[in-house]
Amino acid sequence: LESAYVARQKDYQALSKEAGLTERQVERWFRQRQMAGRPSPLSKFTETGWRWIFYLSLHMVSVWVMWSKPWVWNTFYCWYDYPFHVVDPAVWWHYMWELAFYWSLFISQFFDAKRKDFWEMFIHHVATLALLILSWTNHMHRMGSLVLLVHDFADHWLELAKLARYANFKMCCDISFVVFLVTWSYTRIGVFPTWIIYSTTIEAAQLVQMFPVYYIFNCLLSILLVLHIIWFYYIAKVAYKSLISGKTDDSRSDSDSDDEDSGDLSSDNKKLK
Repeated sequence: LESAYVARQKDYQALSKEAGLTERQVERWFRQRQMAGRPSPLSKFTETGWRWIFYLSLHMVSVWVMWSKPWVWNTFYCWYDYPFHVVDPAVWWHYMWELAFYWSLFISQFFDAKRKDFWEMFIHHVATLALLILSWTNHMHRMGSLVLLVHDFADHWLELAKLARYANFKMCCDISFVVFLVTWSYTRIGVFPTWIIYSTTIEAAQLVQMFPVYYIFNCLLSILLVLHIIWFYYIAKVAYKSLISGKTDDSRSDSDSDDEDSGDLSSDNKKLK
């Protein structure tokens, strides 16, 4: 039965004959095995709590490092005297921390439960790592640091909403999710294209001679923007469902196998009834 569960075989009649059990016993075993493989609410809470602390720390460090930098307030400084830009030690540490974090996300996604947006996340991690590496090796770290700054604003609000949901603090969950929705939409759909991409396509063209990596850099930024639009659809879907049902659920947080198993469970329950 264990090998059949791993292989996702659901021929209960054949399995019952092979195992010497009734079909109902096999169905009950599959249900119990599925429940045993799911993380407990406490495990979800502790994992989400760690991510919330990390994302919040990352955001605070990002703001602290970038607040005094002139290119935050005037993006033309990203291109003045390019590529002769001295790397500030704080920017160096910020970059290395973010780079290590995204490498960990890229590697861990192959071992975590497969989510509905696995391929979107895979493309996102590849594009982000390519942006970080290219921007660093080609002295575009000023613009790269702005991309990191924009992306660090919203994530910790989503983790806080999940924490509140696991703790059954509905009001806190709803408020955190609304703040996340507004912050994420403003930074990823508003600021990112009109501030970051505008600077790399319009401002840079006025001050920097074009070279091959420049076009690759802008292509990767455009890929991120497309992914942002796709995720905005997921977030809007969650917001709509929460308004209708009053429950806030992440439409992409469950694995594909969980969805199929949930469907099997519902049909099994109907048979038993």
